[in-house]
Amino acid sequence: MARVRKGAARHKAHKRVLKDVKGYRSSAGHLYRAAKGARRRAGVYARVGRKLRKRNFRALWITRLTAACRERGIMYSRLIAGLKKANILINRKMLSEIAIADPAGFDAVVAAANPAKI
Repeated sequence: MARVRKGAARHKAHKRVLKDVKGYRSSAGHLYRAAKGARRRAGVYARVGRKLRKRNFRALWITRLTAACRERGIMYSRLIAGLKKANILINRKMLSEIAIADPAGFDAVVAAANPAKI
């Protein structure tokens, strides 16, 4: 069996890596060996970033809800506890959207979650 040479396949693989790192600074965007490591690190940071984005948005929604609750004289934690007791299944993202776009609707949600305050 003839010996297989890897020239074309290796060239294609190198070009794929260098295409991925196009725009990176210095040797990370130009030299294959540095580009390989840079691409791997970029993938790790991208994955971490996707997880952080979820965390940051949840914090934003909770901050918005806390402000809306304070205007209505109820604590955020009491609102969430009241919603769970009342079996109202609505997530924090939707609650914050309601608080911004439909204050009257949010008042109704607060009233349903906190019947003692009516």
